[in-house]
Amino acid sequence: MTRPSEITRERILNAAERLFADRGYEATSVRAIVAKARVNQAAINYHFAGKEGLYREVLRTAFRALTEHQLGHAEEAMAMSAEKALNQFVRHQLRPLLARDDLSRHIRIFNWEAVRPTAVFRKLVSEEAVPFMGLAIDLVRRFMPKADQRTLTTAAIWLIGQCSVFVRNREQLAAPPISFVLDEAAVEKLASLVTRWAVSGLAQPA
Repeated sequence: MTRPSEITRERILNAAERLFADRGYEATSVRAIVAKARVNQAAINYHFAGKEGLYREVLRTAFRALTEHQLGHAEEAMAMSAEKALNQFVRHQLRPLLARDDLSRHIRIFNWEAVRPTAVFRKLVSEEAVPFMGLAIDLVRRFMPKADQRTLTTAAIWLIGQCSVFVRNREQLAAPPISFVLDEAAVEKLASLVTRWAVSGLAQPA
């Protein structure tokens, strides 16, 4: 049975996630969160020790939602051929292009961080990104077995960037003049193209 305190905590998180996605961290007040969640400020302080702690938890939830599937299936991916594993990685990175729910809000929160980075985000990334970057580095190493660590890290960042440029700019790409179609077939084709181009790029001598 779910306890009332857990329900309150979840309600605060849901309200905060929506407001941070719409307004960003700085423009979202505790008063607005309290009003949307229908709680008092003491509840935010009790569960999250204030706005910064609440934002950290929203960011952690968002980051894990975007990475936990791949981290949880890392061993399966390593058992695949290098190109198939790369295609699966790319497809999952492009998955938010089809999202219209929580993942969509997560991307919008990260978009705010791209233009108005916070100390909370920088610290969280330093803590949470290590396993995911390790996964990406292990993947590109299969194409560049003789590359040094710096080159592998650069290649992993480049690979992630090939996907994130589409995800971050999803709304602009879907609007005129580009009018990018964002359905299952289009995203699948995009994943295949990015995979093919990435294979060609990673195969080049470092």
